[in-house]
Amino acid sequence: MPYGPHATGDRARMLEVIGIDSVDLLFDDIPEVLRSGPLRLDPPESELDLSARLQMLASRNRTDLASFLGAGAYRHWTPAAVDQMLIRSEWYTAYTPYQPEVSQGTLQSIYEYQSLLAELTAMDVVSASHYDGGAATAEAALMTCRATGRGRVLVSRAVHPHYRGTLTTYATGAGLIVDDIPLVADGPSAGCTDLVALERLLADGAPVAGVVAANPNVLGLLEDMLRVGQLAHAAGALFVHVIEPVSLAVLVAPGETGADIACGEGQPLGIPLQYGGPYLGIVACREPLVRQIPGRLVGLTRDLDGKRAFVMTMRAREQDIRREKAASNICTNQALLALAAGIYLTAIGPHGLRDVAALGASRASELAAALAAVGAPRLHEGPYLNEFVARVPDARRVHARLLERGVLAGIPAADLLPGEPGLEDGLLVCTTEMTTPAEISRFASALGAELTVGAGSSGGAA
Repeated sequence: MPYGPHATGDRARMLEVIGIDSVDLLFDDIPEVLRSGPLRLDPPESELDLSARLQMLASRNRTDLASFLGAGAYRHWTPAAVDQMLIRSEWYTAYTPYQPEVSQGTLQSIYEYQSLLAELTAMDVVSASHYDGGAATAEAALMTCRATGRGRVLVSRAVHPHYRGTLTTYATGAGLIVDDIPLVADGPSAGCTDLVALERLLADGAPVAGVVAANPNVLGLLEDMLRVGQLAHAAGALFVHVIEPVSLAVLVAPGETGADIACGEGQPLGIPLQYGGPYLGIVACREPLVRQIPGRLVGLTRDLDGKRAFVMTMRAREQDIRREKAASNICTNQALLALAAGIYLTAIGPHGLRDVAALGASRASELAAALAAVGAPRLHEGPYLNEFVARVPDARRVHARLLERGVLAGIPAADLLPGEPGLEDGLLVCTTEMTTPAEISRFASALGAELTVGAGSSGGAA
C-alpha cells in the first residue's frame, strides 16, 4: 500500500489554520513524563545497503523446521484466491463503512462473513471488527455481565492463557470479578475443566454472570460443553463457548451445546500466521443478546428503488463519539481479515472444511502413535482432535535440543500454563492438513534419538 506523507508546506498551512506553530503543541494535554522520547534511528542508508541489511535480518528466520507448533495459531493451507482478492485496492484500503451509499462492497463482504460464521457456529447473530481471539473472549464475557446485571465471571483454566489475560485486563478496568475454574488433576478427565469445582463455584460467592470454557481446550482436549452449559444455566448464568473454527466442521457447534455466546480466533480461516497478526476475533450470540454484542452488524434491506442494499444496523453512534456510553470501544475495521475468512470458507466449502479438520485429526493420530513408539506417549487420556500433550521428560531441554535437529516440537506445556500441576514433562504438539508423514517420521526419529541420549546420560550419571 503506498504511503504519501504530508510535505513540510502542507503541515505548516495546517498548523496556521488551527493557530499554532508546532505539532508538539497538539500534545500539550499529555503530561511530559508520559510522552515518548525521540526516535533513535540509525543513520540513513542507500536503498542497496538497506535492502542487503533487511535480507540479512530476514535470513535469521527459520524456514527449514518441521513445525508442530499450534497453541492458538495454526498452519493451514490458504487457497491462492484469498490473497489475490485481498490485494485488490478496493479492499486493501477500505476503512469503516459509515456511508452505505459508497460502501456497498465492504458492507456486503461483512454481511457474507457474518452469514457464513452464523452457519458455522449455529448462532443467530455474528459481529465483525474484533481484534483477535483474546479481545473477542473478553468482549463476550462483558456481554454476560451487561445482560445479567451481575459482576462475576468464571473462566476455565483450559481457556488459552492469552485470552484469560485479556479478559482479566478488561474486567479490572470495569470493576468485575474473574475467578478461575481449575482443571481435573488426574484420571480420564485430566486436563479438562473440573465440573465439580465449577458447580461449587457457581453456588459460592457472588452470583455469576457468565461461564467461559473452550473446546478444544488449550491442551487440545475435548470438553463436555453440553454439561458446562447446563451447569451455567442452572445458576442463572450465561454460557460462553470459545471455539476453534476449523474444528466446527466435525465437532458439535456452540449453538447445539446451549451456548449463549460463541467467540474465538478466526486466524485458521485463510489468515496466515504472519508473525502473530493481524488476526480476527469472532463473536456470535443468540438473538436475545443482539443489543449487547459489540462491533459491527450489517443487515440486508431494500433501497427506495427496491434494489438490494446493505447497511450497518443496530449500531449506536456512541460506539464512535460518546465512548462512555458505548458497549465497546473497539472501532478498528478488521473487515479485511473477515473478507479473508469469507473467501476461504467459500472457496473450500463445507466438505472441504470437513476434510481439513479430519486430515489434521488423522495426522495427529499418526503423530501420537509415532511418539508413543519412541517413548513419548500422550500425557492425558481424554479425547482430542489435532493437538495433544506428549509426555517428555525434561521437556524444556528436549524442546531446545530438537530445534537443533530441525524440529519445532510444539511448546513446553509448562510454559503455556505456568504453575499448572503435571505439565512439567509435557510438550504440546499440533498437526494440521499441512503436516506430512515425512515430518512426523522426522519428529519421532529426532525425539527418539534425544530420549536415548538423555537416558544414556542419566544411566551414566547413576
